[in-house]
Amino acid sequence: MLGKYKHNVMVRRIITILAVVASALLQTFVIQAFIRPSHLLSSGFTGVAILIDNIASLYGRSFSTSLGMLALNIPVAILCSRSISMRFTFYSMMQVALASFFLKVCHFQPVFDDLMLNVIFGGFLYGIAIAIALRGNASTGGTDFIALYVSNKTGRSIWEYVFAGNVVILCIFGYMFGWMYAGYSILFQFVSTKAISAFHHRYERVTLQVTTSDAEAIIRAYVSQYRHGISCVDAVGGYSHRKMYLLHTVVSSYEVPDIVALMRAQDPHVIVNMVKTENFFGGFYQAPLE
Repeated sequence: MLGKYKHNVMVRRIITILAVVASALLQTFVIQAFIRPSHLLSSGFTGVAILIDNIASLYGRSFSTSLGMLALNIPVAILCSRSISMRFTFYSMMQVALASFFLKVCHFQPVFDDLMLNVIFGGFLYGIAIAIALRGNASTGGTDFIALYVSNKTGRSIWEYVFAGNVVILCIFGYMFGWMYAGYSILFQFVSTKAISAFHHRYERVTLQVTTSDAEAIIRAYVSQYRHGISCVDAVGGYSHRKMYLLHTVVSSYEVPDIVALMRAQDPHVIVNMVKTENFFGGFYQAPLE
C-alpha cells in the first residue's frame, strides 16, 4: 500500500512538472505570436510587466518583461506561501521562471495579421495556458495566487473579479497608449477569463445521488478517504422490489471521477447521478492546494 501511494505521488509530481512546462511554453508563444505583434496587454502581473516596459519605452528606456515577471511575483509568492501550500507555490514559481526563460530563448513568429484573430485566438490560448497550470496543481503566479487564496478560503471562484481588476490596468494602458488597443486588450482578457472558467472547475460543487444495495461498504470506504458528509435513507427498487439505499453527498466537481471509482470498487452495480449544485449553505470541506 505504501509503495502504491509513493507511486501515485510520483505520478502526480510528473504530471505537475509537465503541466508547468507546457503552460510556460504556451504562455510564451501567446505573448510573442499574438500579444506583442498586436500591441495588446495581457492579464495579471505579466500584463503589469509589459505595461512597465511600454511606459519605459516612452522615455527611451527598456524594462525586461521576463525580469519584471519575476520581480512582481516573488514578493506575492512569499506572502501567500504560508496560506497556500509551499509545494504549490514552488511549482507556480517554477512556471513563472520557465516562462521568463522561454521569453529569452524562444522566438515565435506572428500567426495572423488580423488584429481580431489575434485577440480571439490569443485570448483563448492564454486562458488555456493558465488552465493547464491550474489543472496540474500549479499556477502562473501573480494574481493567480491572490485568486486561489481567496477561492480556497471562500470556496467560490473569483475569476470574474480578477477580470475586473485587470480591466482597471487596461484602462490605464488605454489612457496612456490609446483606447483602441486597450479595448482589444479587454476583449482579449474576457476571452481568456472565459477559457479559464470553462476548463477549471475546482470550486464548482456537485451533488451525488447514489443508489446501491451495499451502502455500508460504500460509506465506510467513502468516509475513510474523504472529509465530506454523506447521508443514507432506505428505499425499495421500483422494478425489482428489492431493498436498496439512497446515499446523498455534496463534493467538489474535480473529486467526482475518484469518488465514483471508489464507489464502483465497493459495488460494481452502483448507480451514481450527478447534479450541479448552484448554492450550498453549511460546512463544506475544501481540500487545500498541494
